[in-house]
Amino acid sequence: MKTPTVQPPPVPAAQAASASLSGASAEQTRDPRTRIEPVLTGITFLSLVCAWILGQGPLALACLLVAYVAGSYYGVVDTIAAARERRIDVNLLMIVAALGAAAVGEAIEGATLLFLFSLSNTLQQFALNRSRRAVRELMKLQPEVATRVGPEGLEVVSVSDLVVGDHIRVVPGDRIPADGRVVSGSSHVDESAMTGESLPVRKEPGDETFAGTVNGDGSLVIEVTRPQKETLLARVLQLVEEAQASKGRTQRYLERFEQWYAIVVLLISALTGLGLFLSGWAWGEAFYRAMTLLVVASPCALVISTPATMLSAIAAGARSGALFKGGDPVEQLASVKAIAFDKTGTLTEGKLAVRGLHLLRADEEGAVWQRIASAQALSEHPIAKAIAEAAAARGVQPLPLEEFRAVSGQGVVAIQDGVEIRIGNERLFEGLDWVPTVLEKIEEYRGQGLTSVVVAFDSEPAAIVTVADSVRPSARPAIEQLHREFGVPCALITGDARAVAESVAADVEIDEVYAALLPDEKLQPLRDLHERYGSVAMVGDGINDAPALATADVGIAMGAGTDVALETADVVLVGNDLTSVPYAVGLARRARKILIQNIAFASAVVVALVILTFAENLRLPTAVVGHEGSTVLVVLNGLRLLAYQKRT
Repeated sequence: MKTPTVQPPPVPAAQAASASLSGASAEQTRDPRTRIEPVLTGITFLSLVCAWILGQGPLALACLLVAYVAGSYYGVVDTIAAARERRIDVNLLMIVAALGAAAVGEAIEGATLLFLFSLSNTLQQFALNRSRRAVRELMKLQPEVATRVGPEGLEVVSVSDLVVGDHIRVVPGDRIPADGRVVSGSSHVDESAMTGESLPVRKEPGDETFAGTVNGDGSLVIEVTRPQKETLLARVLQLVEEAQASKGRTQRYLERFEQWYAIVVLLISALTGLGLFLSGWAWGEAFYRAMTLLVVASPCALVISTPATMLSAIAAGARSGALFKGGDPVEQLASVKAIAFDKTGTLTEGKLAVRGLHLLRADEEGAVWQRIASAQALSEHPIAKAIAEAAAARGVQPLPLEEFRAVSGQGVVAIQDGVEIRIGNERLFEGLDWVPTVLEKIEEYRGQGLTSVVVAFDSEPAAIVTVADSVRPSARPAIEQLHREFGVPCALITGDARAVAESVAADVEIDEVYAALLPDEKLQPLRDLHERYGSVAMVGDGINDAPALATADVGIAMGAGTDVALETADVVLVGNDLTSVPYAVGLARRARKILIQNIAFASAVVVALVILTFAENLRLPTAVVGHEGSTVLVVLNGLRLLAYQKRT
């Protein structure tokens, strides 16, 4: 289980998001090294070819000098930077080997080493930028201008000029420029880029919209609800860029290993050259063999294998709605053996819906719905709103009432066409002789996890309306996939009554239920699951589940729009799509598999090249090709994660 830590106050979302939009990604795009290094690699190659053609003489020497300077430029820069931090890295090993080759009269081979090393770095940077570019594409989702509805009509303004409360008009086919709420109009909106929802989502007045999504077939007027620097898009960019900068456990270990390994390689190469010379080898040949050993034993591929894999996993997750907050969560999620889910707001939508209308006498169902709709239309209670929505979905519209009265904590009383309508809980009907019989039915429905509302006309029971929290459509497929593909047991941890919890658990095929728990009591089930299965992930809505999210080995938060979710969880699900949970688990496990492949391959190549150096008198150019080729291969292997897709 995770050990609780005290963290400094988080950077305000607006500042962090601003840095995200204008900082890291822009710097990566403008970094002169990404443009200059390929040019220097080309100069190195041309100079090397000219020197080889010229053979001997001052011009050949000049070409070799240019090749050495161009090929080693960024290696020297990186070596100096590492030295300032009292570190030794592989750049120093390559430069020493190239200079050593020149010292024994093999300047052409030394230049070849620098060219291939420079080419390898260029290809690595290009490949790694592919994973970063996949995330930077999100920035293109943000429109630059918006059409604001002002007192004098429509005006086109910069998106940065929008403030909370502004109304903006979005015509069909345009991207929505800001997070907001629909004020008027209706349309279907393509939210796939932000939430991963494959089908366009219907938007009506009151519905939430996100910046960067695409309006479909209707015109919308939207009220801006978040400043531009705090939109979901800005938060996603901030989170992903922080994740890319965060190093995983394996990467941190390998970087520490690199320091000592580089020192050991330098010492062994020096001792090898000296030992061969003292045993009778010619100094030039002994020194050359030592330089070859220096090249083949360098841990380039080993060191680059982890960031290449983790950056690709983070980028792939971000594009599919699962935001990892660094390399550690990727590694931790790959080891998860059990997953616990909160109920309200996680497995369910946190919104009541009518489950059924149960008639208690021989009334026409349509007539009953008509009176119910009329009486509930004026109530503000969440259950009344759910019943009114259900009536509207059936095409039933409320009719005028002669009287209406809300009874606090009990329900409503209304009169329509001289008929008294009572809708509420059992307390609204105390004293009536039929109540005990109806209570038996209410208890029966309660055992099924349903809340009951009694309907009576002129003090005679007419119907019972049952309501319950709506299970997310993605909940059951997500649990089924976790069972089918990964064999991961799933538990439900909730504060709701056991009957309600067990009803939801049965709907989505949850394995274990822990119910009627206060927020702090949810920690003990997590400890129990950890003891029985091992590493445990907790999926919650990021607010009342914050203690559980922080305690679990991996915290997965629903709803990337909330501050608590962003700050507490290790993984955030954009769009509240639970199918992103098995996707994230699968991606993490695939990343671990590729990481193991890369480390094993890189280590095997080093061992093989070292053996060939002594057994087959491996020459420096061949050693460099094998060494740098393995480095490029592990990067390309890691990039395969960018193609990882959701499976259904």
